Amino acid sequence: MKIRMLVLIAVGLLPLLGPAAANAQPVYRFDPDWPKLPLPNKWWMQGVTGLYVDHNDNIWVLNRPNNLDNTENYAAVDPPLAECCIAPPAIIAFDQEGNVIESWETEQGHGMMVDLAGNVWIGQSTVRKYTSKGELIAEIGRIPEERPPEGKYPADTEVIVGGLEEIRADEEAREVYVVDNYLNGRVLVYDMDTLEFKRGWGAYGKPLNEISMDTSAQYDPESPAGEDFFGHVTLDLSNDGLVYVADRRGNRIQVLSKQGGFIKEFFLATYTLQRGSAGGIAFSADPEQRYLLVPDIQNNTIHILNREDGTEVGRVGSPGNNGGQFHGLHMLDVDSHGNLYTGEVQAGERVQRFLFVE
Repeated sequence: MKIRMLVLIAVGLLPLLGPAAANAQPVYRFDPDWPKLPLPNKWWMQGVTGLYVDHNDNIWVLNRPNNLDNTENYAAVDPPLAECCIAPPAIIAFDQEGNVIESWETEQGHGMMVDLAGNVWIGQSTVRKYTSKGELIAEIGRIPEERPPEGKYPADTEVIVGGLEEIRADEEAREVYVVDNYLNGRVLVYDMDTLEFKRGWGAYGKPLNEISMDTSAQYDPESPAGEDFFGHVTLDLSNDGLVYVADRRGNRIQVLSKQGGFIKEFFLATYTLQRGSAGGIAFSADPEQRYLLVPDIQNNTIHILNREDGTEVGRVGSPGNNGGQFHGLHMLDVDSHGNLYTGEVQAGERVQRFLFVE
C-alpha cells in the first residue's frame, strides 16, 4: 500500500520550494539528543571523512584526529591548560542511543564500510580491512611510491593510485567497489576475499584505458557534460543491483550496471561551482528505495531525489552551525528505520541524526 506522508517543516529543516513541495516524500526531524554528549575522554571529534551504518544499526565514524588545533587541544598539552580537549581516535562507533560502543586508533583516511561479518574497511592510502576491534587483516594493493618516468600511471592501472573516496560491498557477489580519484575518478571492483582486481570503469562506464590522462578539464554549467568525471567521486549499490555514482564537481549522478554498463544520469544543482553538489549517495530505507539522499557540501543541504528520474522532491537541512544545520556536510548514511546520519568537515566536525517521521 502506498503511504502518503505530510511535509513537516521543523527547526533544522529547509522548507521545500516550488512544485516539488506537493510530492509525497520522506520527512525528517532533527534529533538533538543524539549522540550522547559530551564524548568520552575529553574527545573533540574532528572532520568526518567516513560514515557507515552497519547491519546492526550501529553507526561507524571515521574522523581526522590530526585536525585538532591549538584552540581545542588545551587538555592535550603537558601540563594541561584547561579541561578540554583531546584528539579522538580515528574510529568511533555509536549505538542507536548515541553511546560510544567501540573506538580505536588507525591512520586517518577517507571512506569506509562495515561488512556483514563485522569487518571494518577503511580508505587510507589504499583500502585496509580491519576486525571490529581494529586488528589489520588485509589490504588492497597500491602503486609503488616511485612513479614511472612519464610521471603518470596508465589509466587502467589495476591497483589504487590515490585519492581514495568511498568503499561499498556487494556481499552476495563477494565484491568490493572502490573509488579512487586518480584521473578525476575511477570505479574499481575487487574480489572481496582475495582482493584481486576484477574490473573497473570511468564516466559513462568507459573502459579504464579510455579515461583521459588530461586532468585539466573544469566543470562549466554552460558546456556539455564532461566525458570524464571531475573528481571526488563516490558511489553506492541499490537493492535492485544498480551502481549509483556521484560525480560531486560534475553535479551529476550516473546509474550503471554492476558490469559498468551505463543506464542514465541525473543532474543536480547545476549552478554549483567549486566543490559541487553531488557529494554522495544513500537510499531511503523502504524496500523499493524510492528516494536518493544526496549530501551537498557546497550548498550545505541534503537533496531528496526521486530515484526513478532524479527529480528533486525535497531537502533536509540548511547552512549554519546550529543543530540540524550543516557547515561542511560531507558524509551521510541511513539506518534500517529510515533515520539519517550525517558527518561534517570544515567548521562542522560533528555527526548528527535526523529521525524519519512516518
